[in-house]
Amino acid sequence: MAVNLTAKTADELLPVDGVQVYVGQAGVKKENHDDVTLMVLGGSNTVGAVFTQNRFCAAPVYIAKSHLFDEDGVRALVVNTGNANAGTGAQGRADAVEICAAVARQVGCKTTQVLPFSTGVILEPLPADKIIAALPKVRPADWSEAARAIMTTDTVPKAASREGKVGENHTVRATGIAKGSGMICPNMATMLGFIVCDARVSQPVLQLMTQEIADMSFNSITVDGDTSTNDSFVIIATGKCGQSEIDNIADPRYEQLKTLLGSLALELAQAIVRDGEGATKFITIRVENAADRDEARQVAYAVAHSPLVKTAFFASDPNLGRLLAAIGYAGVEDLDTDKLKMWLDDVLVAELGGRAAGYTEEQGQAVMNRDEITVRIDLGRGRGQATVYTCDLSHEYVSINADYRS
Repeated sequence: MAVNLTAKTADELLPVDGVQVYVGQAGVKKENHDDVTLMVLGGSNTVGAVFTQNRFCAAPVYIAKSHLFDEDGVRALVVNTGNANAGTGAQGRADAVEICAAVARQVGCKTTQVLPFSTGVILEPLPADKIIAALPKVRPADWSEAARAIMTTDTVPKAASREGKVGENHTVRATGIAKGSGMICPNMATMLGFIVCDARVSQPVLQLMTQEIADMSFNSITVDGDTSTNDSFVIIATGKCGQSEIDNIADPRYEQLKTLLGSLALELAQAIVRDGEGATKFITIRVENAADRDEARQVAYAVAHSPLVKTAFFASDPNLGRLLAAIGYAGVEDLDTDKLKMWLDDVLVAELGGRAAGYTEEQGQAVMNRDEITVRIDLGRGRGQATVYTCDLSHEYVSINADYRS
């Protein structure tokens, strides 16, 4: 069951001018289930995207990368669930292109103006014929329906909206959807994330903004330490809000828009962790006063990835030596453990190389019983800081993944 996460209703999600959303049923994995999503864009939009760094990247990732910078711009995105089209070689790439071509015929654009995305089981041929046959039958959908249609092992559809001032005279509206529950680790995760806003942004600037937003959101989460083959995060700017174009990062509106969209992306990223496979707790790992940000992230991920730490959280067991051990093997060779301090929520549990003098087991137990917990680690080495979001590791995680293909 997801940790403090509920589905957004259709009226909680803002429509965004310049994009039309459709869903349909291809029966890729099961019948009578929406598993195809189509987004059709107007001609004035720009698109930024980042993808998995897994060297075994899926066929749609390979094709989407090659189509992203088409000189005539992106006109459509197509998403299927139930099959990742990964580990499928040349045939998988040909299937992804064939689906793009079918979308292009339906939308009225070039094949290279379509970005394909897939999620599901790896190393199985994509039933491209089923997806192509379903495309003419897709129906108009709202964002809540689209969020549900891209789910795999998710238990809750993930969607959110924002609206705010960008510049003096314009309000920007944005809505995003995401999917992901397991195989979640940065440098993207087995996640798909799509944000559409009505701002007007040049493509190079939007690409940079997308990278920066991904770093502060989807690249700051982990469920199980596995980096998937299909991870993709896309920001679309439709240019319909009436403002002049943001074409350089020195424009004050750049930071305003990045803050607005970054907040939306972080909510979606945290929703993925809250719905982590079998998760019962949402955990924030905050590392402060590291030598630099990279070191802070290194330590945070050592804690967040540790199976012993994650199972202790699941058991509500204040076995906090596991956290200290993870910090110790994080790879900071000159770490002075006597300078380190660690808190569970507001309870100081470690300092001067060991247990804090005032700490009691009862204090630790009280915090571990909560379903949302913050671990704060002060390395006492500099001014670098980073925050990572993770969840516990439960029996249910094993069950979900053992049964994934059945």
